[in-house]
Amino acid sequence: MRREDVARRVHELAQAITDRLGVELVDVEVTGEGVRTVVRVLVDREGGVSVEECARVSEMLSRQLDLEDPIQHRYTLEVASPGLDRPLRRAGDFDRFAGRLAEVVTNQPVEGQRKFVGRLGGLVAGRVVLRLPDGRELRVPLGEVAEARLRVDPEEILRDLRRKRR
Repeated sequence: MRREDVARRVHELAQAITDRLGVELVDVEVTGEGVRTVVRVLVDREGGVSVEECARVSEMLSRQLDLEDPIQHRYTLEVASPGLDRPLRRAGDFDRFAGRLAEVVTNQPVEGQRKFVGRLGGLVAGRVVLRLPDGRELRVPLGEVAEARLRVDPEEILRDLRRKRR
């Protein structure tokens, strides 16, 4: 089975499990080759996911993978939180994290570059809106986004911590 096919099947299995457990499946990634293959599954929930929830998803997914055996050799299964720099994969992610600092990489150059960092303005008419530090607003068709992820903003983290203490 090709890597893409394995990732797709693991995604289907993981989606059913995360739906049952009430956590969000953020991403599935298959990297490496042969016995060095790593199947990485990122899960989250509002307010963060616990180590116990990751372990439960891992246990259930491991059983399903053993039953279906889509990977014909040894591999390592990792189930974890996406972290502060979580990937943005679905259209809804761009609205959900509007206002947050993000990095967007495009398939084709826009104004001579492919990598942009700015504040997410959501998804408007099928375009990812990114407010750049120089005040410009970039609107990239969702289909032209090669990769997007939140960026760690220390000032934002401090603001959130201060709010929680009140």
